[in-house]
Amino acid sequence: MGALDFHLLVAALRADRADVESYHRVLSETLGSALPPGMVEVARRRTLADRVARRDGQAVSVRVTTPDHVLVLSEAAHGGVAAEIHQVVRGVVISRKPASVEAWLAALARELTALAETDTKARDALTRLLDG
Repeated sequence: MGALDFHLLVAALRADRADVESYHRVLSETLGSALPPGMVEVARRRTLADRVARRDGQAVSVRVTTPDHVLVLSEAAHGGVAAEIHQVVRGVVISRKPASVEAWLAALARELTALAETDTKARDALTRLLDG
C-alpha cells in the first residue's frame, strides 16, 4: 500500500464514527477475519437485559495489539471516544500517551498497512474496506 492508500485507509476508518461500538464493528467485522487471532480485543459492558437476552452487550473499549504498540480506544467520561497509544518494547509497555482519535487512526492505519505488506489475507480485507 502506498501513501495514497494509507490516507484512504485513515479516511475509511474515520468516516462517521463517534463511539467505541462503531470502531469495534469495523475492526471485528470488516477486518477481524484477516487480522491475526488476539490482535483485536473488545471489552464489553453487559446489562442484566443483555445477559437475559444472551446478547454480547455494548463495546466500551477496543485494544489493538501489534509488536511495537498497543492502541486503546475507550468510552470517554464526557461521551465520545478517548484514545491512547502505548509503546511496547520486548512485550513490555514503556509509555502510555493520550492521543487524539485522528492520531490513533493514523497509528492504526500504519500498523495495518505494515501487516498488509506481509499478509495476503489482511491485504484483501483492507482492499474490501477501502472499496466499500
